[in-house]
Amino acid sequence: MIVAAHGWPSPRIFALIVLAMIFARTAGMTFNRLADWEIDKLNPRTAQRHNLISRRGAIALLLGSSIAFVFTCCFINRPCLYFSGIALLVIFFYSLTKRFTAGSHFVLGLALSLSPVGAWLAVRGRIDAPPLVLAGAVALWVAGFDLIYATQDAEFDRAAGLHSLVVRLGVSRSLKAAQGLHAAMWMLLAAFGWSAGLGAAFTGGLLLILPALVYEHLTARKLDLAAINRAFFLSNAFVGLVFVAAVTADRMAG
Repeated sequence: MIVAAHGWPSPRIFALIVLAMIFARTAGMTFNRLADWEIDKLNPRTAQRHNLISRRGAIALLLGSSIAFVFTCCFINRPCLYFSGIALLVIFFYSLTKRFTAGSHFVLGLALSLSPVGAWLAVRGRIDAPPLVLAGAVALWVAGFDLIYATQDAEFDRAAGLHSLVVRLGVSRSLKAAQGLHAAMWMLLAAFGWSAGLGAAFTGGLLLILPALVYEHLTARKLDLAAINRAFFLSNAFVGLVFVAAVTADRMAG
């Protein structure tokens, strides 16, 4: 959004993008809750989730947030409206993939990678190279940290007949695969900076992101549940915040 607008967009576009993000995320997570309702009851890590909302309440929330997302896109521009249905289908499709493919991590990455494309489309009304490069980085980032997160459910997924790369490759090889994905993600972030014409502030942000990724993987190797959760949430939060701060500082300075 900031790169596409060469700074800060209008308050109207900013508010609509934020609303679209909230509604799309709410719809996606609610659909996931409904799709995995029975599975989550059996998994010790997620057994209490179904107590947070009733099934009827979840259906109402899903319908409301989905309609609100499309309605919000109506007020952004026609391209966003046209793509809104496709975005929801991709987001919903992820929740079903663990039942038949070990590539579910990459589908989740695809779902979240729509975010930079949607933000760019909201500002400019077209798709250019920079958001596609950033979308690739997001897809690899998400797939990598989802692989790390999935190590917690390796035994349950195998027993339940669910698919993931952790089930197929084992924990050790999956963690190595996640390292490769995050290395490629970092290089795509650098490519995004180049394609978007970002400079020194962004480069500084990249140099801060690298040790955070290394920390995440060193912690994940311990195979300690608390450590994995700590690395997962802290490292990813740090990477996201530093990235946004670096882009903002660079574009505002320019």
